[in-house]
Amino acid sequence: MAGIWSFSGRYRILHLSWFAFFLTFVVWFNLAPFATAVKADLGLSEAQVRTILLCNVALTVPARIIIGMLLDKLGPRITYSAILIYAAIPCFTFALAQNFSQLVLSRLALSVVGCGFVIGIRMVAEWFGEREIGLAEGIYGGWGNFGSAAAAFTLPTVAAALAFLAAGSLNWRLAIALTGIISAVYGVIYFFSVQDTPPGKVYHRPERASGIEVTTQKDFWLLMLMNVPLVGVLGVLAWRLLKVNFLNQSQFITICLLLVGLYAFQAYGCWHANQDLMQGKKRYPPHDRYGFNQVAVLELAYVVCFGAELAVVSMLPTFFQRTFGLTAALAGGIASSFAFMNLVGRPGGGLISDMVGSRKWTLVTVVAGLGIGFLIMSTTTGGWWLPLVIFITMATGLCVMAAEGATYAIVPLVKERVTGQIAGNVGAYGTVGAVSYLTLYSLVPEGEAGNKIFFATLGITGLIVAFLNAFYLKEPEHSHQAAEAATSGATPTPLYKRDQ
Repeated sequence: MAGIWSFSGRYRILHLSWFAFFLTFVVWFNLAPFATAVKADLGLSEAQVRTILLCNVALTVPARIIIGMLLDKLGPRITYSAILIYAAIPCFTFALAQNFSQLVLSRLALSVVGCGFVIGIRMVAEWFGEREIGLAEGIYGGWGNFGSAAAAFTLPTVAAALAFLAAGSLNWRLAIALTGIISAVYGVIYFFSVQDTPPGKVYHRPERASGIEVTTQKDFWLLMLMNVPLVGVLGVLAWRLLKVNFLNQSQFITICLLLVGLYAFQAYGCWHANQDLMQGKKRYPPHDRYGFNQVAVLELAYVVCFGAELAVVSMLPTFFQRTFGLTAALAGGIASSFAFMNLVGRPGGGLISDMVGSRKWTLVTVVAGLGIGFLIMSTTTGGWWLPLVIFITMATGLCVMAAEGATYAIVPLVKERVTGQIAGNVGAYGTVGAVSYLTLYSLVPEGEAGNKIFFATLGITGLIVAFLNAFYLKEPEHSHQAAEAATSGATPTPLYKRDQ
């Protein structure tokens, strides 16, 4: 990675891709800085605002699964460009919304943009080898994730500068529309600036992209089990919409039945992709198998790191404001220290995974660290020294982002030809975690008691997942052999089990 600061070859692809991810996060989180303004302009209740925030992540779950399939079939160049251009549509509809229903529908459509992350995972994996995959994916994810903090800092300034077009009030509508325009323009630039693979390398595609390819019948049933939360979390969203009277009882029941149908459709797609295996017509040789339980524990790891990040970023300004009696502006600035850790935390987690002898124990350590950090945060009160709380928040954030980097230092190493779908499923579980944690946050009481329950839940689940990964996650085969070969002069065994 000596040429990381250059803009040529594979580093050019990396920089263009992390900036694409950065823009998707700016678009995805362009509501957060304006939540108060939107609430005041449209006369929304606190429950309605929290529901809109929940809608902002809801459809990211199925979108990441679908995009993972399209990605493996079409390649990252076309898929990423399409998502960036699509982002302009819900940005415009949200900017023009005049009531709660239009806001909900717009944010549901905009939540699809959150699936952009998984596309770059496959792109970066195509251009960087196993010696550098952790750091490269960490830079892609960490610098791209910083888009949420960039939105919080820059969009209010843009809206204030455009106030003269909105009778002197904060012009949040035009600021949000501008993010969509910039995203669409960059989508065109990205399409004409990147290639799916380096020259001479073949882009491996699965035979069938209707579902994840597994290599044993036992793994198929585990896949069916792990698909349940991906649909169930949409039922949680429907329940929240029922509670704020956006849906009536009959509509809620109809949606639940449709979700059962969605699960059945998804199960059929997985069956179709693995039909020969399940009917005994195909048997994978040992060297071409992978364990889906590895995907399952990585999914759980992403629940407690990325899921926690999305949830904490949404509530941390309020936590500092109410706990320590700070102004909204000061609380927001302090809370942004958590998101700022993306700049170093995620690349750092990937770099450590590349450098130390075990990717597994790197992940276990940082996941345990975030669990301990959140448990400490659950004990904080207004009587604590504020700089100490800020330090604890940043240290916890560092572990959270490092866990994300360490997770995706392993994801591309599970099975090459289905990397897009695996990355999509793992990423979708991060959104499952976000929806679950935000739903919990919407139900706990306000004040220190509610904060204690929220942070303690994040901490306990983090420690549980750390233990599960310690027992069930396996070290990726040959994941550090190339580095050893580079110093010994030996020829490394290929990392991936190539398609037969």
